[in-house]
Amino acid sequence: MSLKGKLYIVGFGPGDANHITYRAVEAIKASDTIIGYKTYVELIKDLLDSKQQIISTGMTEEVSRAQAAIKLAEAGHHVSVISSGDSGVYGMAGLIYEVLIEQGWNKETGVEIEVIPGISAVHSCGSLLGAPIMHDSCTISLSDHLTPWSIIEKRLEAAAAADFVIALYNPKSGRRTKQIVEARRILLKYRSPNTPVGLVKSAYRERQNIVITTLEKMLDYEIGMLTTVIIGNSSTFVYDDLMITPRGYKRKYTLDSEIQPLKPHERLKKEAEPWSLENLESKESELFKQKTPFQLACEAIAMLDQKQHFVVEQPSNMSIFEFAVSPGVANKRFTPEQFQLLAEIVGNEGRMDYSRDHQLLISIPTNNPNKIVEQISNVGLLVMPVGNVVTVKACDFCDGEKADSIPYAEELQRRFGGKAMPKELKIGINGCGMACYNAVMEDIGIVYRKGKFDVFLGAKPVGRTAHPGQLIEEGLEADQLVDLIEKIIEEYKEHAHPNERLFKYFKRKKVLAGYEYQDNEPKLNLQPIPCVD
Repeated sequence: MSLKGKLYIVGFGPGDANHITYRAVEAIKASDTIIGYKTYVELIKDLLDSKQQIISTGMTEEVSRAQAAIKLAEAGHHVSVISSGDSGVYGMAGLIYEVLIEQGWNKETGVEIEVIPGISAVHSCGSLLGAPIMHDSCTISLSDHLTPWSIIEKRLEAAAAADFVIALYNPKSGRRTKQIVEARRILLKYRSPNTPVGLVKSAYRERQNIVITTLEKMLDYEIGMLTTVIIGNSSTFVYDDLMITPRGYKRKYTLDSEIQPLKPHERLKKEAEPWSLENLESKESELFKQKTPFQLACEAIAMLDQKQHFVVEQPSNMSIFEFAVSPGVANKRFTPEQFQLLAEIVGNEGRMDYSRDHQLLISIPTNNPNKIVEQISNVGLLVMPVGNVVTVKACDFCDGEKADSIPYAEELQRRFGGKAMPKELKIGINGCGMACYNAVMEDIGIVYRKGKFDVFLGAKPVGRTAHPGQLIEEGLEADQLVDLIEKIIEEYKEHAHPNERLFKYFKRKKVLAGYEYQDNEPKLNLQPIPCVD
């Protein structure tokens, strides 16, 4: 490892070895650490060696990948953050620069950054379809996780009306199923139902699938997160199962003749391009001179009644403030006053969801989050951050009748609640040996029994191989509980990979806070689930 680190932001193209650039391979091989979405790491596994540290994470965890990469590069490592396609097209490049800027980075004194381009999905998919991207085109992501759907709609309207060839990224997922339907509805307002459409899944990968259909029939075929949808313009046609867009609407060349009517130097002359802006302005100028002021005024009034052009409003400068609220660790009862205030704060623009952690998840646009927190706290509600933080959840202690362990639950909340972690970490607390609130199925499970505590560590709470945590302490003295939990949390926070769940960290390291790992995972013969499910 050199004293000065470097961060490569690598686009490796569609995923097969024949379509990755030489520079991308160089960067990956020169790196001591590779960071990426686990599916992408799998696609380039033949380029990796056993000496490299591999940090793979799930989808929607891009920010933590960027933060981890920057931290390692600043510590002297050579790090490659990998993206499929081109890292600058819906990839990691922009996000890494955002995180760097937030940290005060600059090119002269900060860690060195190199962005390495790759073949984007629109181009790799286009090559498999034929030549659909021969004229003006655009890419639009249908994912509304980070972009308001109202903005996406306006972009679809504008691109459709302007007759762009359109490539749709992220068209559909398990939960986002309506967006592609709405996109097709908008496109049909401006395009013929017979407009050619190409559907390419997993371009240049093992499960590659290519379909050429029409705008009218495109929804009859499978479309998912690994599909890129390419919609032709008004001149796109299909020939011999190939989707082709001509180079121009007005051809200045003859395809069936060896001798072209216009020589190369003649094709750019003004008289050869009657549709050009210069010629159109000349014609409009002549027409303008021929009209009286009264005629021009009447035309201007008539134009006011016509359909307005699209105006894309700039997104609001207000940030989205996300947080969790509850009546308390042990208390499960909201008051009418509390609900009324929450309803007023959320209003029509916000969102309120109930979670399995006995909290309400609030998401609202605001420029004054501190005021929101103050208002909610003043009515006796507990306000907590969400995301990769410690969440302390407890039973209702038999509606307060078994209250002996409540002070310990509240102390854990005070000390650790909301503390930033590599991945969300949940501490479950039960007030008696019945453990009816399933504390043993949390990352750290605590069960109060006969004045002492049983402590469970490393549960896998979800999935087909879910299992409770292993018992690491039985009958722990009450005055030792908080110190033990602190020791576990601090070690996990310091040494876990970004987005590595506690049970995965425990399994990888084999020892946590002095406790040896025991494999409690059910031994089942299960068929692997594709990442898109």
